[in-house]
Amino acid sequence: MLIPTFNNIGTLSRVLDGVLAMTQNVVVINDGATDGTAEILHAYSEIHQVHLPKNKGKGNALKKGFQEALKLGYDFAVTIDSDGQHFPEDIPVFLKALQQEETKNVLYIGSRNMKQHDVPGSSSFGNRFSNFWFWFETGTWLTDTQCGYRLYPLKEIKKLNLYTPKFEFEIEIIVKAAWSGTLVKNIPVKISYDDVERVSHFRKGPDFARISVLNTVFVFITLFYIKPRDFFRKIQKKGIRNFLTEDILGSKDSPRKKALSIALGFFIGLSPFWGLHTLLVLGLAFLFKLNKAIAFAFSNISLPPFIPFVLYLSVQTGVWITGEENFFNLDTIMDNLLAVKGLKTYLIGSFALATVVSILTGIIGYFALTQIAKRKIAVENG
Repeated sequence: MLIPTFNNIGTLSRVLDGVLAMTQNVVVINDGATDGTAEILHAYSEIHQVHLPKNKGKGNALKKGFQEALKLGYDFAVTIDSDGQHFPEDIPVFLKALQQEETKNVLYIGSRNMKQHDVPGSSSFGNRFSNFWFWFETGTWLTDTQCGYRLYPLKEIKKLNLYTPKFEFEIEIIVKAAWSGTLVKNIPVKISYDDVERVSHFRKGPDFARISVLNTVFVFITLFYIKPRDFFRKIQKKGIRNFLTEDILGSKDSPRKKALSIALGFFIGLSPFWGLHTLLVLGLAFLFKLNKAIAFAFSNISLPPFIPFVLYLSVQTGVWITGEENFFNLDTIMDNLLAVKGLKTYLIGSFALATVVSILTGIIGYFALTQIAKRKIAVENG
């Protein structure tokens, strides 16, 4: 057990007694407490203790605790808050779940009943807000991403580059763990907010702002690195043929939905919204309930090797529509991709090309997918 604590003198002894009744493997991190915490811990000589000289935040305390637990030879650490909101009797819930899990590269987060009568409205809203962004950044939907009652796989956590020092650390660590391949899951735990002695050090304004800034950074990393990385890893792992067969043709979506997703992907990929293609295609696919994987796959027509050709075709289309002079050729495009003099011509041509190609690919995709679906049904029916 790993217990970070800071100025929770009213509840610390009760939490420690409850944890010791369940296990003797306990590490406490005194995060520079100034309220007599050190005197309380002095009475618990059986507990391994780390006393930090200055309070630097929960994230920093947890990192120190992880390092200490690894030194002591532990592979996993269950963290519990010292403010009395968690029940030590739930410790076996984490251990049982770990024993039943096929992979040991798993991080469990306690899932609280946020509809419980004593749960503050701000906590419930903050949790929903956090859950949404975790899903957006990782593709995994959780019912609780903010609970401090957790089980961490220490050897996997050691591989992560973790920077934040305060409450936002608990968001940083689960997002980066998910990005690195760790399975992040919820398990139900009990919660209590009624304790009159409970003291929370979460500052709604500053800490919520820090979490929001962190999520903003993670959204950009997700859109411009994680999503493309995972996409190409999937293609590399499966091969292009298997990827198309399983992820595109093998999707259970209707031919109409697949065709519209293809059309959306081509339209965004050929549009002039450079730097925003991933954000736009995923956002619009989500908004119109299309297949995000298919739309994203076909939006990659604007990959760097194809950019000169996309720009050239866009300008040529614009020249044909507007009748303006053709100033753009493949001999000069590689010298300076940004030196597009006729912006109006390019924009007109870009949107026109995107519209025509998306309509054509959508129609072709619809009829092709319809025929494939009919053949599949015929084969299944003998």
